[in-house]
Amino acid sequence: QVQLVESGGGLVQAGGSLRLSCAASGSIFSINVMGWYRQAPGKLRDVVAVINSGGSTHYGNSVSGRFTISRDNTKNTVYLQMNSLKPEDTAVYYCNAEGRHWGQGTQVTVSS
Repeated sequence: QVQLVESGGGLVQAGGSLRLSCAASGSIFSINVMGWYRQAPGKLRDVVAVINSGGSTHYGNSVSGRFTISRDNTKNTVYLQMNSLKPEDTAVYYCNAEGRHWGQGTQVTVSS
């Protein structure tokens, strides 16, 4: 089993930045792909960014160029640097491992 714990969410003004962290523990030797997803009220959960163990990344269209995903394999941690935040980025952000393990989520609120 894999446990994921997110941190770093909060309230920020439009144009600001936040950095999310997700620490993985448990059966982490099997983890290749990790990622961030988000869910806004009344909307489906959607991919924000994913990264594999080799460092290859993929971003959702709405965040490309503003967000950066990275990982530190020595710390079993994945990060999401979010810059130029917009009110439409407001959502609960979830860490994911291998498409099936989820963290508890962290709220990101961007005020206009």
